[in-house]
Amino acid sequence: MLLLHKITITQFRNYALSSFDFTERVIGICGLNGRGKTNLLDAIYYCGFTKSYFSATDGAVIQFDKDGFRLEAHFEKGGEVQRVTCIHRGAGKKELALNDVPYEKFSQHIGKFPVVMIAPDDIELITGGPEERRKFLDTVLCQVDGEYLQQLIQYNKILQQRNSLLKRFAEQGRTDPALLEVMDEQLVRPGNYIHSKRRACCLQLIPLVQRFYNQIANNDETVALQYESRLNDFSFEDLLKQYREKDLILQRSNAGIHKDELGIQLNAQPFKTTASQGQRKSLLFALKLAEFELLKANKGFAPLLLLDDVFEKLDDKRMKQLLHWVCNENTGQVFITDTHRDRLEEAFNGLELKYQVVEL
Repeated sequence: MLLLHKITITQFRNYALSSFDFTERVIGICGLNGRGKTNLLDAIYYCGFTKSYFSATDGAVIQFDKDGFRLEAHFEKGGEVQRVTCIHRGAGKKELALNDVPYEKFSQHIGKFPVVMIAPDDIELITGGPEERRKFLDTVLCQVDGEYLQQLIQYNKILQQRNSLLKRFAEQGRTDPALLEVMDEQLVRPGNYIHSKRRACCLQLIPLVQRFYNQIANNDETVALQYESRLNDFSFEDLLKQYREKDLILQRSNAGIHKDELGIQLNAQPFKTTASQGQRKSLLFALKLAEFELLKANKGFAPLLLLDDVFEKLDDKRMKQLLHWVCNENTGQVFITDTHRDRLEEAFNGLELKYQVVEL
């Protein structure tokens, strides 16, 4: 079992210096808007994933007018207490250590303390572009498979180099086919690995998403997921040759796993254009809980589950269905934020379980 017992936050977002002790499996975090509920969840997420859930850069999470931040989290996993420390000294200098032993690569840490976050802006996973759904798959797989993360880093690095090369060819007015061939060979290896893992992941996700969607929405609508990739039907090598002329004209790579999509349908119709607000929210939670279950199955223990401001996003019926699952059926630790303490306590009391409320 994975538990977070304590976190100390220094100069991270709106926290100058704060420490929180967590004594129960179910934790409610309440306070008015602007008090730091979401920021506390983000600090927890950072200690598991080595980056903010909400900000693309570390500079954005450093407290205003400060030079860096420090996070220290005390986890318990398999009965053993382990201490994660992350220190950002500004100017891009970051240190990450487990039990005072520094990591050579931050990627070595991802997946040791898996975490799933559900936040209001996550609705972009349903309504946004394909990159949001690719990122979702990558986040799942990076916590399951350390090799996947290395292959993804490699693929993105080579893709960037290939795009730069295509631009250079256009600027110089001449092409070096042999050099492009070498780069294509380098791109194919990680691309094929990523494609196979994403495809297998989607096969695992499909029945989980359907089950959770029906539980939360309390209906028997059919939700279908499909991993859409040209690599499903063609070899990557052939695709790169097929698109080479187009790549040279547009000066960017038009074939590869960076173009893949997770297609979603509701009752055989495109979900994005036919679903109501309630159906979209139900699917969002279904996808996230499916991510949770997939991580649990692969890790052998439940990840931490962080729910930010969910009371405002679901109606009472859907909320009760969700809370019953995350607090009663799920055996892992869950953190839930809300602006109203009485609403949190009423929900927890209705589930008849031990809980802790942290007020900010």
